[in-house]
Parts: sequence; C-alpha cells; structure tokens
Amino acid sequence: MGTDMATSDPERLERERRDADRRYNDALTALNTIVERLHAKPALAREDFTPLMHALIVCLQQITAFVDTKDRQFDAGAQEQIAELRAQISVLERKGGAQPSALSAGPTVTGNDDAVYLAFEDQFRGSVESIQARQSDYVPLFAGARDVVDIGCGRGEFLAVLKAAGVTARGVDMNRAMVDTARARGLDAVHGDALAFLSSLPDESVGGLMSAQVVEHLEPQYLARLLDVARRKMTPGAVIALETINVACWLAFFSSYIRDLSHVRPIHPETLQFLVRANGFQRVAIRYSAPAPDHVKMRTVDVPPGLQASTDPSVRAMVELMHAVNTNATILNGLLFSHFDYAVIGFRS
Repeated sequence: MGTDMATSDPERLERERRDADRRYNDALTALNTIVERLHAKPALAREDFTPLMHALIVCLQQITAFVDTKDRQFDAGAQEQIAELRAQISVLERKGGAQPSALSAGPTVTGNDDAVYLAFEDQFRGSVESIQARQSDYVPLFAGARDVVDIGCGRGEFLAVLKAAGVTARGVDMNRAMVDTARARGLDAVHGDALAFLSSLPDESVGGLMSAQVVEHLEPQYLARLLDVARRKMTPGAVIALETINVACWLAFFSSYIRDLSHVRPIHPETLQFLVRANGFQRVAIRYSAPAPDHVKMRTVDVPPGLQASTDPSVRAMVELMHAVNTNATILNGLLFSHFDYAVIGFRS
C-alpha cells in the first residue's frame, strides 16, 4: 500500500498542477476575452462591467491555487531527485568496490566522495559546455589581466574560457576528482585548500579572482578570512567576482540550493555585497543572471488604453482592480521567479 501511494503521489501532484494551470489560464483567457469585447464596443453601459468584475474575481481566486500546486510539485520533484541521487551513489559504490569515506568536520571530502560529488555536478549543475557558455559572460571583467586565480575551479570551466581569451590563470579545488578532470583538459589546477593556497602567494600578485558557486559551501568565518586574504594578495585595481545561488529567489532556493547537501548556508545578495565592501573592495555591485523561464511566472492582464482613459466610476474601479492583479503578479514574479544566480563584483582598491 505504501508503495502504491508513493507511486501515485507524483502523478497526483502533476494532475493537480496541470488542473490549476488550466483553471488559471482559462480564467485569464476569459478575462482577456471580456476586456477585448468591451474595448470593441463604441459605448459601455454599467451592466457591461458585471461580467468583467466576475472574471477578475475568478482570476484572483485561481492565483492561490496556481502558486500552491507549484510549491507542492517542486517539493515532490526535490524528493524524486534525491532518490535518483541515492541510486547513483549506490552504483558508484559498487563500481568503486569501496564504501565512501566519512565526511570530515570541515569542507574537505576525499576519495570516493569526490567522485560522487563530481557525478552530482555532472547531473544537476549542467555539462561542462553549458557552464563554460554561462561563465563566458565574466571574461570581459578579466580582459588584460594576468595570473588570475579561480577559487573552487571545479572541472575547469572558467579556466578554459580564460585560456581561450589569452588570460593566464590557475585554479584550486578541494575535490581531487574535479582537479584531475581539469588537468586532463590541459588546465592549471591544484588540489588543496583555497585559503592555504592564497596565503602562500606573494602579496599583490593575483591579477584577478573568480569563485563560482563556492561561497555557499563555506562557513562564515572561513569566508571572511578568505576575503581578507584575497584583498591582500590581489593587485590594485584587480577584479573579484563571486557567483552563487540567488537564495532571494524562491524557485532558486527550493530547486537549486537545498538540493546540494554540501551547501553550508544561503547567502543573501546584499549580505555578500556587504562582506565584500567591508573587506576593502570598491565599486561593489550585484549582477543577476540565469533568469527564471517565462512559463513558470505569473501572467498579467492586458488593460486596453480605451478603458484606462474612461472617466466612468465603474470603469475606473475595474481598471484599478486589473492594475492590482498586474501589480501582485509582478511582485510575486520578483519574489518567487526572478533569477537563479547572482554575482557580487568588486575591485581591489
């Protein structure tokens, strides 16, 4: 019985989501149809607004169900992904012929765990090619730089795009399997602790620093020390770029951040911006990327210019209600469905 329920729950949630989407889209379509019909009339009577008011109320009622089903479906999706990950780990254990090593108290993970996390990255973060394409957007920041350091270089995506742009760079990562992958691609990467690696370099010798999807893996005290050491090791005017998951976006938090068990804590964009500023960097800005796709966002209502120009009190009331629907949809899109990632970018004084 438990197995049947587990099997049927995702199907039930999917049916409920499709039903809620259909009802919301039907309500919005009906509302737009009424608006277009009224807009085409040469003159409007008071009774024309009764169906418009009804359609607006129905549309507002469907918004709650629309968001609620997406919430429950994303929760179910995360559970399914965790189940798949467990299956993959089991396969990797059998192939490796050994049990995973115990996790240490710090950020270090070694041996078979490194290979498991590399497989996790391959499945959930994306292919090397897709990540390189996204990280190419940061290359202009490092134009003309030398001796750039990539903290948490992973599979070497950013090192590769810098190399293609003629910028000398090297990376460091705690995951040995990822470092081996980067080296196999002809990239300069070392296995080790980021703070220890930076501390070993001469002061004002680093021509730029990049760290993508790393700071969320660090304890706050470690991150603070890393920023302090980075400022001392970077040359004056050098750029620092720290990319991480935009946890201020509901969709990014629940579909990306909590999926990865190695994440230590979420970092709000303004928090990371403050930390970079507090460590002496200047012109510190937040750059958002990876916008949520339009199909998951709340739709808005078209308000015809003819209705907006009307002075009839009933028409004005309907227009204000339609604007309220659009305002609420915009607010929800900004909170729930904005951007998956952000980067804090600053310059060494």
